[in-house]
Amino acid sequence: MSMSDSQKKVGVVVISYNGAELLEKFIPPILASDYDDFEVYVIDNASTDNTQELLKEKFPSVKVITLDVNKGFTTGYVEGLKHVTNEYYVLISADIEVTNNWIRPIIELMDSDPDIAACQPKVKSWDDKNRFEYSGSAGGYIDRFGYPFCRGRMFFTMEEDTGQYDDTRETFWATGGCLFIRSELYNRSGGLDNDFYAHMEEIDLCWRLKNMGYKIMVCPESVVYHVGGHIIAYGSPAKIYRNFRNSLITNLKNMPLNELIWKIPFRMTLDMVYEIKVLLSGNFMEYINIAKAHLHFLIYLPKWWAKRREVQKLVANPNKAGVYKGSIVFDYFIRKKKRFSDLDFH
Repeated sequence: MSMSDSQKKVGVVVISYNGAELLEKFIPPILASDYDDFEVYVIDNASTDNTQELLKEKFPSVKVITLDVNKGFTTGYVEGLKHVTNEYYVLISADIEVTNNWIRPIIELMDSDPDIAACQPKVKSWDDKNRFEYSGSAGGYIDRFGYPFCRGRMFFTMEEDTGQYDDTRETFWATGGCLFIRSELYNRSGGLDNDFYAHMEEIDLCWRLKNMGYKIMVCPESVVYHVGGHIIAYGSPAKIYRNFRNSLITNLKNMPLNELIWKIPFRMTLDMVYEIKVLLSGNFMEYINIAKAHLHFLIYLPKWWAKRREVQKLVANPNKAGVYKGSIVFDYFIRKKKRFSDLDFH
């Protein structure tokens, strides 16, 4: 990769759609970070508010990448990152507040080991600073059936942060809300899948990197706070649909074939059990969106399979660290294990 002498090592890339209010609040802490070798980009996803004027007037050092059409979270990054050439990308949502020393510990960690492809900070709630936040918490894991969960957040349980997960360690995936990734590996792995729009895209990307033999880490010495629910509101029909559909696509693309042939049908059966439960509880809209997710997954199966064929070419010595051998659904809902520390990883 050609680097000019003035090229900064780290490109912090904020993606935003009509987020002027958030940018005004959260760009200053990024610019004030206790680290020198970085520059800030904003990918403006065809905003119709005063984002452009705000950035020009208040933050002239920020490089603006303007998209003509709102491409969503994943395709917004796919298009925007074509204009970013730093050694490290930091993909960060507009609704995240960083702390002063959030860059250095992660870059030092990644510099120390070329096998680390990506890393995340500890993500806590902006509204409740002592609690972990839904997207990422203290590192992402996956169970044997492809269900993702986090250290500090399992399904509906967000733990309080008492320092119980402060060790830097290998995980399975890192949050897309604040993702440090080597640009060379981002591009070699194919980057974010632009069919996802939003949700699960970082798990798909990290799984590809793991299949290529690389490590994904969490570095809790770095802390950020996430407002949450700005891209697609928590609990909204669009979020439910994309979570269920994209999760199936992610499994199909990345799982070994001998696991895939029985785990996808099993996974869809578990989803259907949940569908019946939400229907009986009167939540017809959630039922419809899960059914729609399954239907679209099946209708476009040839398309997802073609993607699988491409990403399977990258597989070399897969790294299985961060896979939970049990079923997180069974442990959480039946055995009532509500905290990450309750799980048996041995």
